[in-house]
Amino acid sequence: MYKAHWRHLIPIAFVVYVLISLFALLLVVLLGWFGAFVGALIALAGVFWIQGALVIAIDDVRDGRVDLSIRETLNRVLPRLNTLTLAGLLAAVGITIGFLLLIVPGLILITLWLLIVPAIMLENRGVFESFGRSRQLVSGHGWSVFGVIVLTVLILIGVNIVLGIVQAAFDSRWLDLLLDIASQTATAPFLALAWTITYFELRAIKEPVPAVTP
Repeated sequence: MYKAHWRHLIPIAFVVYVLISLFALLLVVLLGWFGAFVGALIALAGVFWIQGALVIAIDDVRDGRVDLSIRETLNRVLPRLNTLTLAGLLAAVGITIGFLLLIVPGLILITLWLLIVPAIMLENRGVFESFGRSRQLVSGHGWSVFGVIVLTVLILIGVNIVLGIVQAAFDSRWLDLLLDIASQTATAPFLALAWTITYFELRAIKEPVPAVTP
């Protein structure tokens, strides 16, 4: 799916990522250290905004055809921005606390909460409802879901190692910025694909569509 639709998915990630980065930079210029703090929160929430937009795009291309433009895709995210932001910040706080408690609780929470964005975007779930829905879908398949997380993270580590070698070779701030944008916009659709497909697979297992009797 990534190979077939990267021309559609990457521009969506790029547009959202650049808008978030520019807004965070503007806050730093206008508000100084306080702007940097708010910008960091926005960047954190932005991870979930990007995922939300890509979940809609992935749902759109599952039939092999692109029906929604980038603008239409982003317009579908706007009504859910507040929900995505609050759910994302709560998940980030919970997972961070989990990692501080000997790491394992953090890994468990990442696994249980992996599907909160699809639950919000595709089922119109509320903030706390999305956490319960994700846990419901993951229940009984935790090790498989954790395996998906491990594989995607390992691939991201490999990409970052390659980019780190390039950055070290040229030692340019502008190149670092360009590579960061390229890395984010190329890997975000891959993550969204892996995790959204996991959502659809688990939903098909837990809630199979009954066969239609002729």
